[in-house]
Amino acid sequence: MMASSLKTSHRKKFQNEPVVDFSTPANRKRMEAAQREVNGMLGREYPLMIGGKEVTTLEKIESRNPSHPDEIVGVVQKATAAMANEAVEAANRAFERWKRVPAEKRVACLFRASDIIRKRRFELDAWLCRETGKTWPEADADIAELIDFLEFYGREMLRLAVPQKLVPVRGEKNYLEYIPLGAGIIIPPWNFAGAIMGGMTAAAIVTGNTAILKPSSDAPVIAALFVDILYEAGVPYDVVSFFTGPGGSAGEALVTHPKTRFIAFTGSKEAGLRICEQAAKAQPGQIWIKRTILEMGGKDAIIVDDEADLDAAVEGVAVSAFGYQGQK
Repeated sequence: MMASSLKTSHRKKFQNEPVVDFSTPANRKRMEAAQREVNGMLGREYPLMIGGKEVTTLEKIESRNPSHPDEIVGVVQKATAAMANEAVEAANRAFERWKRVPAEKRVACLFRASDIIRKRRFELDAWLCRETGKTWPEADADIAELIDFLEFYGREMLRLAVPQKLVPVRGEKNYLEYIPLGAGIIIPPWNFAGAIMGGMTAAAIVTGNTAILKPSSDAPVIAALFVDILYEAGVPYDVVSFFTGPGGSAGEALVTHPKTRFIAFTGSKEAGLRICEQAAKAQPGQIWIKRTILEMGGKDAIIVDDEADLDAAVEGVAVSAFGYQGQK
């Protein structure tokens, strides 16, 4: 499928995904039904996915409902440093094939994933409520933003996949082509366990890289569900690995592996600076300089000019600062 026909088959212009209005009785009923559905799936175990193979460990990690700590949302594996090394090696093998897949086919996977998420919207909202303690509107906004990332990054890849315009120079024939990097490590936070987790993963794979997704130990189940959605959407099993384990051992092994090409991280300043330090040190056998994208804690400046709607500005500032119990 060519880029033009793919654009035509999907929405031509990007639009932010509307959030659900829970003041509507029908939507409240759907959410209540989704909560009951999720109730029946609590406590399930989710294996690692390394190189397309399911892997379990003797030691486990329990994800618990922060609003009701006695409730186990799901159980994931406690991977070792040796498993981390295996995951990077497998991701590099898969990269040699995935990087040659036409951009239009990679984009189609993201668009199919966004369609699947729309159909499962209330279920995924309910999972986020259980695993991260979000209210219904906050959980739904998280999933809506995940859909936005899939839709926007897909369109951006279609734009970047074609020859890029350059300033013509007489006597020279120049061209610009974007190429993928390799195997990347995706380390998302717990407080936006849907949007940031899925957005960073989607950006990596749609550009032709392979990804090892290591979610927060406080929110691994929603990541496991998302990875399954990617597989259902056509992403090969060895292109995205699902990896859970302690950051101090397994996480550091992922970051320091000589074949790790890049790390995308959102989280604390302390963890981000540690990753920066580790990635900057060349390891034996490493031939590239590792790239890092490190989004760490901070406060945003908000500018309100004389043309702004002051009531809307005040509400926006208050929600940005203190929504989700101030954990944004």
